[in-house]
Amino acid sequence: MERTAAARTRDAPRRRAAVTMEQIEAFLRSLERRGRAAGTIQAYRRSLTRFYQALPPDKRVGRDTLSRWRDDLLAQGYTARTVNAALSAANSLLDFLGQRECQLVRRLAVADQAQPELDRREYLRLLSAARTQGNERAYLLVKVFAVTGLLVHGLPELTVEAVRANALAPEPGGPRRPIPATLREELLAYIRRRELTGGPVFVTRSGGRSLSRTAVTAAIQSLAGDAQVAPEKCNPRCLRKLCQTTLAEIEADVRRLVEQTRDQLLEKEQRLVGWEARDPP
Repeated sequence: MERTAAARTRDAPRRRAAVTMEQIEAFLRSLERRGRAAGTIQAYRRSLTRFYQALPPDKRVGRDTLSRWRDDLLAQGYTARTVNAALSAANSLLDFLGQRECQLVRRLAVADQAQPELDRREYLRLLSAARTQGNERAYLLVKVFAVTGLLVHGLPELTVEAVRANALAPEPGGPRRPIPATLREELLAYIRRRELTGGPVFVTRSGGRSLSRTAVTAAIQSLAGDAQVAPEKCNPRCLRKLCQTTLAEIEADVRRLVEQTRDQLLEKEQRLVGWEARDPP
């Protein structure tokens, strides 16, 4: 029996429409209408912007798109927990767009034990070891990741031009921020000594290409022995995590100081004009 045209159309591979930023914004608005928290929507926005940037030029999603993106995120140093959150956002978007066949449902296992973390004393020992070895490039690589929170695949964006302009985006596509002054001075001195005129600051000794992830990790791990730091802690991911942890601790201290200052002000005002204050002003 000859199949109907409708059946043939239904069974034929469907050409998927390209994903657009307008669709992403429409999806985010739908979350807002459903009462999702502002923080959740912002997290989705960051993940989906990163997802959109990772899509091929035609911005079409295939059955293996999410698995490829997952592997790329892991290679960039994101934790399994962060990758799972990003995939959840992308899966929700694809459901909204009616492309469930392209979802990646399987989640990454999150290890119960904590990932190795570098503390500031170990970080300082890495810097001291680099100085003792006379290894300026390794010294600066350690400092760049620990001070700026730069992703390893964003290292090519640390250019001579970016250092001179004092503007660096820790994450590709993210906002540019000033480079901390002490690090910038050392980078400018390195640029002058190497007589660099433009392009990435850290390049291979032959060919002038930007350093690969493997080369960056090898340079940092070359300090492990002298620094007496476990090699598994000597990588861009651990240094970036140290940056994030340090900033979070500083921000918590600032919040506590603000709250203490507020409380002191309120107590002072209470003594002056509190309902049960002895003497009116």
